[in-house]
Amino acid sequence: MKRWMIFLVGLAMVLALVVMGIGCGEEEAQPVERTDLRLATTTSTQDSGLLDEWVPMFEDEYPYTVEVIAVGSGAAMEMGRNGECDVMLVHSPAAEEEMVEEGYAVNRKAVMHNDFIIVGPASDPAGIAEADSAADAFTMVAESQSTFISRGDESGTHTKELKIWDEAGITPEGEWYVESGKGMGDTLRIASEEMAYTLTDRATYLNLKDDLELDILFEGDDILNNYYHVMEVNPDKWPDVNNDGAKAFSDFVTSTEAQEFLDEFGVAEFGQPLFYPDAL
Repeated sequence: MKRWMIFLVGLAMVLALVVMGIGCGEEEAQPVERTDLRLATTTSTQDSGLLDEWVPMFEDEYPYTVEVIAVGSGAAMEMGRNGECDVMLVHSPAAEEEMVEEGYAVNRKAVMHNDFIIVGPASDPAGIAEADSAADAFTMVAESQSTFISRGDESGTHTKELKIWDEAGITPEGEWYVESGKGMGDTLRIASEEMAYTLTDRATYLNLKDDLELDILFEGDDILNNYYHVMEVNPDKWPDVNNDGAKAFSDFVTSTEAQEFLDEFGVAEFGQPLFYPDAL
């Protein structure tokens, strides 16, 4: 009888351990709720100083810590295609629409806009200040063989630049046409050092202009309009993305609070907003 009692007690202990093991296994299998949020964005949102303001505002309201990955729009969207970020804030509309159509991004929303400008040395050797259009300005640069610094990085700015060259009917090449392969801030600094022309978003230029030997020489053409959108990486493609955080960030940048902030951002320092709200 004692042997049977010992056997039953031992069996009960084994069963209890098995049940506990199953329970622990189930608990470990539960997905961990992420509090980090990977934002892939264009360098202009960083170089302009906007994210220095927006990110703390977001983190004060939501339980997420933002990792800003500031690259060109093309590189940011490639990260989204590869599931290497959670949300994107970019300014390359045609490429954005393609990404949504292919199913890699969802919930694309208009956030803000500003414009591109063509800057260069005050001496303006190509005479682009007298141009009738952005395409005319680029034609003058090419015909005069004046140095032009291109980002050359498939960013939103680079895509816009190529569109203007195409409108001008010019394939830019030769020693006068230099690709920096860098972000907007660095490209502006190179153009300043080389006394060269470049295309830039207005916000980054205004934020850095005190350290640059560059003037605004052409502006105002409709082709220079610059629109920013927010998109979430599609969780159906990449289940491990922080979709809740991405939705929260998308809601924030299109919220009344963030949009009204844009109305004042840059006004005190530059006499004009650096971005204009598109989600109000």
